[in-house]
Amino acid sequence: MCGRRKQENDWPEKCDWGDMPFEMVEKLHEQVPVGVSIQWHNNGEPLLYPYLYETFRLFDGHLMGLDTNGKLLWEKRMAVNLLSSVTISVIPDDPEGNEQLKIAERFIQEENRPLVMFRLLGEIDAARQYLIRMWSEKYDKVDYCKRILHKPQGSFGYEKPVTKPEHGICEEMLHKLAIDRYGNVYPCVRFDPEKKNLLGNINEVSLPEIWYMKKREIWKQFHINHQRSMVPLCGSCDFYGVPRG
Repeated sequence: MCGRRKQENDWPEKCDWGDMPFEMVEKLHEQVPVGVSIQWHNNGEPLLYPYLYETFRLFDGHLMGLDTNGKLLWEKRMAVNLLSSVTISVIPDDPEGNEQLKIAERFIQEENRPLVMFRLLGEIDAARQYLIRMWSEKYDKVDYCKRILHKPQGSFGYEKPVTKPEHGICEEMLHKLAIDRYGNVYPCVRFDPEKKNLLGNINEVSLPEIWYMKKREIWKQFHINHQRSMVPLCGSCDFYGVPRG
């Protein structure tokens, strides 16, 4: 949970971005039960993935979404319309912000499109906020949310108070797994080039086995016991899986 631009600036030698081979996507399809929620993004722009339509068709029946800057929404609409939801990240002082909203407005007038959620990251100017609020009232399946807990440097030292679930346990550790393009599986999407929180690799062990593996159960129990500092990287993380403040 550290912004991609921050990573590329501070650790360029560790930023090994690229696309997941479609053969690995097919392997995941064999292992992920229907009904499981899948978010198709990690670092970078997911709509640039060359096998977008094939992937979404393959996982038909799953609850699927992704987070995008929205600038390829119209061009990739045949694939995007197979999703359950699409989140458009809106950032302050975006030089392409007007272009982004023009494309978004064209897309939200499409029939049979998914839910469109505008994610307002930080202090968005009043004009863009007003326009997005107006769309949420005018169009079906359009909404917006504010994300106060957004810090490019990482998931710690937030300026706003961190919201914790009532049970006090990180939702990421309880309910999620993150898989990179090499098949490495982690409990969350935190930037981890040294693989300190690596659980396993789907080329060596199945996804269900990783979900129930002893290491993950031990780490989860540390979180349940409010001893998250016992888990690599979690001790320096302030995030509890609730992205607001």
